[in-house]
Amino acid sequence: MNERRRFRWAWWLLAYASLGVGIVGIFVPGLPTTVFVIIAAWAAARGSKRLEQRLLAHPTFGPMILAWREHRAVPRRAKWAATWTMLACAVLLLLVMVAVPSHRAWMVFLPIGCMTVVGTWLWLRPEPPPAGPDSPL
Repeated sequence: MNERRRFRWAWWLLAYASLGVGIVGIFVPGLPTTVFVIIAAWAAARGSKRLEQRLLAHPTFGPMILAWREHRAVPRRAKWAATWTMLACAVLLLLVMVAVPSHRAWMVFLPIGCMTVVGTWLWLRPEPPPAGPDSPL
């Protein structure tokens, strides 16, 4: 039995768990969606071809997954959505720090620093090429 088949259940579990976290991220500010959907597609390719096909066929997630797979690219719209969400979360964290002075400063600045690093990385990713008439994007 090859490695991929032996651990198929683990890939399947990772795919569905990542998709679940990604779906929760749609509703919870600060929890990314796109990253978890891409992880779900990656794991599904190894553990659930049916889930992989459903993700690739999804009107929102499919093009983002394909852009990442083919070009390691992130669409500008996704970059802006992530940036505005991280900014809103940073403002919320700063407001909590002011409202609840017992919070330690590092409890606010560590996540803001992480968001800054992620935002920088995100904007350094290329954007997918323009979609042509035969392009799936």
